[in-house]
Amino acid sequence: MRIAQLANFVGPTSGGMRRAIDQLGQRYVAAGHERLLVIPGPEDRVTESDSGIVAQVRGVRVTGGYRIILAMGGVRRALEQFAPTSVEVSDKWTLAGIGGWARRRGVGSILFSHERLDDMASDFLRVDVRPLVHLRNRALAKDFDRVVVTTRYSAGEWAGTSARLVTVPLGVDLTTFHPPADLPVPGSAIRLIHAGRMSREKYPQLAIAAAAELHRRGAPVELTVAGTGPHLAWLREQAGDAPVRFLGYVDGRDELARLYGQADISLSVAPTETFGLAVLEALACGTPVVTADQGGARELVDDSCADWGAARASALADAVQRLHARLVADPYALRRAARRRADLYSWDTSAQLMLDAHRDVSPD
Repeated sequence: MRIAQLANFVGPTSGGMRRAIDQLGQRYVAAGHERLLVIPGPEDRVTESDSGIVAQVRGVRVTGGYRIILAMGGVRRALEQFAPTSVEVSDKWTLAGIGGWARRRGVGSILFSHERLDDMASDFLRVDVRPLVHLRNRALAKDFDRVVVTTRYSAGEWAGTSARLVTVPLGVDLTTFHPPADLPVPGSAIRLIHAGRMSREKYPQLAIAAAAELHRRGAPVELTVAGTGPHLAWLREQAGDAPVRFLGYVDGRDELARLYGQADISLSVAPTETFGLAVLEALACGTPVVTADQGGARELVDDSCADWGAARASALADAVQRLHARLVADPYALRRAARRRADLYSWDTSAQLMLDAHRDVSPD
């Protein structure tokens, strides 16, 4: 097969979506298929590597240092030259029109739904835009042969549309992310970590608020925050005198794995997260997780390795204290359970499910 992957909002510090696209794409090539990746950049440029062809199309800068492709001429030229048997679009904005392009040319099409736009946009804008998003999704469902979702929560956005859904859980790099050789023993302070984009729709403010609530209660706590983004300065201000350490962008997956491994508990508390790669990375390092009681991250854990609460600082602080008490009582059992949970999620399995979907939509 000749698979074209297309995405906006990817860059040098991109998180989960870029990681998923790269992990899947590398496995498409390893399985003997040809791959084209179309992404925005400062200029038009085509490069080739062992992982396929990368067509960078000039995009305009938007918030957070990201770029978005507005002019479709470069995208269409790259696709026509590559002649894909199927396209995989990881964007619901300007690139979503490629679904219609594919249909007119008899090319298979898959929309990868990385975010739950109805909840995320309504929450971010503080206005209920779900009816508008539903209308948009009904149109997208008609343009694409398949819509890929990662969790039941992610699938909920497509209820009432004609979307032909395929569920593909994402994976985790179980080699890079692994428990440290010497498992840390819980100390006097609760060592927390939150890793992710410092942008309000990702809810780092809720993790900080939970740590501040623990501090207010007199619980000894230390929160390490790894990541950068447009709201970093605001988050520093929000932290106030709470014991929160901001690392900024962490360069290197090995270093991030080390930080996870040193923590007692990882916080992944966004209630609008459709999946939660940070959850799996923490679990793979043997670090138990606290999540919100709604959203995709909650579906990745069970009570063997995690706790959860409502998306409020007080409820999440309660969950941290419950989980930490279990960790103190039997740290090794909880950490072993965390790793076993992560072992259920493989990028190889994710790629195989995606390749099955591409075969289903590709012309014979």
